[in-house]
Amino acid sequence: MKQSDETRATVRDVAARTGLSIATVSRVLNGRANVAPHTRERVLAAMGELGQKAPRRRGERATGIYLRCPYLLTDYFGLIVSAVTEALEPHGLQVILNAGVAAQQDHVLTALTGRRDVAGAILILPPEPGAELARLRDRGFPFVVLDPRTPPPRNLAAVSAAHFSGARQLTTHLIDLGHRRIGIAGGPRDWLAGENRFAGYLAPLADAGVLPAPELIRFVAEPTVELGHRAAAELLDLPDRPTALVAFNDKMAIGALHAAAERGLRVPDDLSVAGFDDIELGQACRPRLTTVRQPLEEMGRMAVHLLLRMLGGHRLDALHVELATELVVRESTGPIPDVFHGSGTAARHSVTRMH
Repeated sequence: MKQSDETRATVRDVAARTGLSIATVSRVLNGRANVAPHTRERVLAAMGELGQKAPRRRGERATGIYLRCPYLLTDYFGLIVSAVTEALEPHGLQVILNAGVAAQQDHVLTALTGRRDVAGAILILPPEPGAELARLRDRGFPFVVLDPRTPPPRNLAAVSAAHFSGARQLTTHLIDLGHRRIGIAGGPRDWLAGENRFAGYLAPLADAGVLPAPELIRFVAEPTVELGHRAAAELLDLPDRPTALVAFNDKMAIGALHAAAERGLRVPDDLSVAGFDDIELGQACRPRLTTVRQPLEEMGRMAVHLLLRMLGGHRLDALHVELATELVVRESTGPIPDVFHGSGTAARHSVTRMH
């Protein structure tokens, strides 16, 4: 009789692989507490190399999906988490949620393969380096990265939005309105989304033969309203201020609106401002934000779809799924102010052109 995938590797095989005793390996596989963490890690790593998952008791079926979101469940992350939860419910799978900024300090990945209640995981914007995610993959544990923070390792299932193309659409919109001196309030440099959006903001300027002056670019450590306000204030206080501002996300763009109001600048008459994400906050402010809509709920549903296929033993042909974004034009962007046309004052706001 053909053995199941979960029983092909014996305790003796794992013991031989690790150099540990059969008794020690058995303690790890039975979830005993009297095992040193580094010993448990060796056993789980060996099982991954042998293509096995931690065995369960006969007849036992794990129904838990570990959902990790090491950030506050705001309107951005909250939408994703809700979509994942709702998509899992019809399949009889329960969410085991680990959320909040404090979760960034939890070293949970190495323990996931040993949990009998967890069938798989969805990791939202995981702070762990790619090498650690690759180790989890190599142990045969099924998981999907949703909105990866860094470029996902090869052969790792991931879902993200089309950050580059969305940002490119946004800057193209501003260029079509006549803007050339465009300030950029970028997000964290170590986030994949930040780098892709920044590249997307720059690409249409390059196509138009324009390079933004270095003083028109700011980056922040956290994409918040407060830091967006600070970055925008620095840009608007330049002797030759920008005629438009694009922000890493809607929260930073709202901070930019506050900075503009403090300086008596009318949006969009004197200054255009745009964001990214299309969260509700951007629609509640005045003027309403021009932004790029991310399919946040669809990203959550797609992550569940990929995970369910993995749990069903199906081969995934598309490991890195990128969902389309959409430019949403509202009242916060408009044509370049007349004062910047022609000679005189406009000459002070010249752009740096490529040669």
